[in-house]
Amino acid sequence: MTKTSALAQRFRITEGKDFRLEQIHAAETAGIESEKQASGMLAESLGELRDRQQKLYAQQEWALLLILQGMDAAGKDSVISHVMSGVNPSGCEVFSFKQPSSEELKHDFLWRSTCKLPERGRIGIFNRSYYEEVLVVRVHQRDLQAQRLPQSLVTEEIWRQRYEDIAAFELHLARNGTLVRKFFLHVSKAEQKKRFLARLDTPEKNWKFSEDDVKERKLWPHYMAAYEHAIRHTAAPHAPWYVVPADHKWFTRLVVASAVVEALDDLNLQLPEITRERRKELEAARAALENES
Repeated sequence: MTKTSALAQRFRITEGKDFRLEQIHAAETAGIESEKQASGMLAESLGELRDRQQKLYAQQEWALLLILQGMDAAGKDSVISHVMSGVNPSGCEVFSFKQPSSEELKHDFLWRSTCKLPERGRIGIFNRSYYEEVLVVRVHQRDLQAQRLPQSLVTEEIWRQRYEDIAAFELHLARNGTLVRKFFLHVSKAEQKKRFLARLDTPEKNWKFSEDDVKERKLWPHYMAAYEHAIRHTAAPHAPWYVVPADHKWFTRLVVASAVVEALDDLNLQLPEITRERRKELEAARAALENES
């Protein structure tokens, strides 16, 4: 087991029944002492990721779905831009899920995510996802009204039912060749405040700040409880959660990259085998090119 592989496994949750967020400190760095040390390890992981992604794309059998969840300013955009920086863009797509549109609200809560699932051979990244339905909607339960569900279905059981639906959906994906890996970027409330103030102090980042961000901070305990419940009920060996310390962005990127490489390694990817017939075709093509006048 490599050091980076062990790093990913340290934060992986495959059985969430007894999980508590307090088990993982948001500022942890797992003994990695500096950003410089982490940068060298990240560069190695990104090289491995490029190699695996090429094989994934060439093989056209598996798909990889990466789900990023976290409070505002947890570093989701930063992870995407850094970890996927060396990946072939033609084999990777990113989708951000904001407030649902009127069309999306006319469908079941998994519909809009289902439409964006990655094709075989590709990596799909969800910046937020269907998990918002048991996070934001659970904290702001008035949002259920906009979904126009039959009132007889809006009971105290709705959250347990949605966990079951999500778990069944992810099992369905796994059984049909889509590898699912989920990341909760675990940032502390103090670090979030620091990042919000930095956005206010930096004119180029003012656009990232919303007044609602301050209001949502008042609901921090409710969000942490919602995340804890979601992880407990939906962590599984085929769709694990990674609860990633996010107070140090350089460490967050390293853990996510390590986990993605480890996931692709589990598939034992290989470039397509060249058959004897295909070899003859390639030799004929070479001959034709070399004989061009």
